[in-house]
Amino acid sequence: MTRDKIDVQYPVLDHSESVANIAITKTAVTVANGITIKDAFSNKNNSLFIVIDNTANASSQLTVKAGDAYPNSMLGDIVIELAKGVSAIQLEDLSRFQKADESIDLDFASGFTGTIYAVAKWAGVRPVV
Repeated sequence: MTRDKIDVQYPVLDHSESVANIAITKTAVTVANGITIKDAFSNKNNSLFIVIDNTANASSQLTVKAGDAYPNSMLGDIVIELAKGVSAIQLEDLSRFQKADESIDLDFASGFTGTIYAVAKWAGVRPVV
């Protein structure tokens, strides 16, 4: 399967560094492809949120795939119920899902229609200007 890939979107701080703003880009989900969130764990601060808008007429399911980077992946995939509408998902056991390239894979149940995006706080040190 060739997965569709999305990036984690990070806020941009204003010049005062008191306000952060994210201009969101949504990606339409193609169920047959699934989704890979690139660099999902590179923020290293446990702030990743996966936001899914289920536009189907009924609830659906999301499968968060087990990773290949840590022993916790032996716990396997996990299936999450997606109610109709918008769901914001925060993963707590990150190493269960983390792949060696810092990405995470998601599969959607047949019949799902909707969009996805991922956001996180930036954890790196900003360059001195």
